[in-house]
Amino acid sequence: MAPGHVVYGLRAQYGLVVASETVMAWERGEISPSSAELTALAGVLWCSPAELLSEPVTLREHRVARGLAADDLARRIGLETSSYQKMEDTGRWKGNERQSAALASVLSLTLAQFVTATGKHEELAELLRSAVTTRWQAYVKPLGKLLPIPKHHLERVLEQLHGDYQSRMVATLSWGGGQGEAGSGDAGREFLAEIVDRFWYLAGGRA
Repeated sequence: MAPGHVVYGLRAQYGLVVASETVMAWERGEISPSSAELTALAGVLWCSPAELLSEPVTLREHRVARGLAADDLARRIGLETSSYQKMEDTGRWKGNERQSAALASVLSLTLAQFVTATGKHEELAELLRSAVTTRWQAYVKPLGKLLPIPKHHLERVLEQLHGDYQSRMVATLSWGGGQGEAGSGDAGREFLAEIVDRFWYLAGGRA
């Protein structure tokens, strides 16, 4: 279909007035269609909205890929539409544990996708670094609020991460010669730099 055909379809089928130049800009990735435009575009092209998107990253992209309106998603996870829309617009999720679990379920998000879409990556990394270097038990509750993951599973993952980190440190310190403290620091930094990836591996990918 030429851009003009798409423009005609959007106007005739959905009452959307869009210029040919806008359609071409969508194709080049210079601008993004709104949720309504994307849904209508998928209808004109006889495909799903998800097929028109690259890998979804933001909450909006995941929602649109599932063909859900903001008010529908908000209702299904137990939020006022205005509250959900504000979180989506800012990219900062502030829902409670139940709402987080519902969000992950409705949008079929993996844990990694959930953390990225809700803007929690840095907070997660900081909590994990603290958990493995101090007492992991103290971080079960904060991480449980952050992630839609069962408590018993989270406890197992944190305990293993903590044990892996401590084993790495002990093994490095036991090396002979002048490595000593410097070697230990390198091993610790390497482990902590990979802490989120290690967490995903142990926790499994799906929320």
